[in-house]
Amino acid sequence: MPLDDRRTWALLRQLDDPDHLEFPRGYDHAATRALFEQLASRLGQRFQCTCSVDRGVEDASHHGTIVIPQGSTHSGDHITVTVSNFGNLAAVTLGNPGSYAEEEENILFETADRHRIGGELEALGYISVSEHLLWTPYDGVSNLGPHYSKYPPRWWTRFFDYL
Repeated sequence: MPLDDRRTWALLRQLDDPDHLEFPRGYDHAATRALFEQLASRLGQRFQCTCSVDRGVEDASHHGTIVIPQGSTHSGDHITVTVSNFGNLAAVTLGNPGSYAEEEENILFETADRHRIGGELEALGYISVSEHLLWTPYDGVSNLGPHYSKYPPRWWTRFFDYL
């Protein structure tokens, strides 16, 4: 289950280090990759499918994405799991990130799919955060603003996107 709003904000602000935008101090790429590979494998087994996995991420605050194909879900769309480089954070979205309003997702994202993904995230020590909180304008301590003059950064940018 995702963290409640209060705990999510506290965690995001705790992880928001102005000196480390792409990955936190002490980041262990090999350990992060090994855990990510386990997640991709376990989700494929749990949904009985071959997930599309993006491992080639550079210049970003996220490690990679795993897409569970639509034909393997009960929700009527594919499901995207985006894993951050920070704090074992994971964001689970119906469709592509930002595809659905929170109310739509609450209706369309089937409980069975949520539980299958949540179980795998929890078993591996990931912390699921609500995608919808992450679309809030970024107001943290990192100096992201000047780099995004046309579209101001969001908390999604800070922890789950290319920088």
